[in-house]
Amino acid sequence: MGYPVVHFEVTGTDGKKLGRFYSELCGWQIDTNNPLNYGTVQREGNTSADGVGIGGGVGTAPGGGGGQVTFYIGVPDVEAALSKAESLGGQRLFGPDMVPGTGIELGQFTDPEGHAIGLMKTAS
Repeated sequence: MGYPVVHFEVTGTDGKKLGRFYSELCGWQIDTNNPLNYGTVQREGNTSADGVGIGGGVGTAPGGGGGQVTFYIGVPDVEAALSKAESLGGQRLFGPDMVPGTGIELGQFTDPEGHAIGLMKTAS
């Protein structure tokens, strides 16, 4: 069985502006009430009538970067997945790192063509 896509992320230079845009465009309730002011989009309440959809986030890119759109793959071991990506020609961007106060571990890598992909392990 393959690993699922579990999270999306849209970042840019103005997280608040992006949040307003996607909230109005998609009807998403975006919650920034957290220590990182990261705009979370819960899966619950943001699915189709058939229950299709994933949660995600919208915010300002770390370090003032231009931003990107990234999807996150759920994995049982972030370090092992990063190492495998590197062995297949990818390049580690960061991680594994814990998100403060959440029990979530993240990492990112680029594929051989430079696309940024995220990895996520949630607390059991």
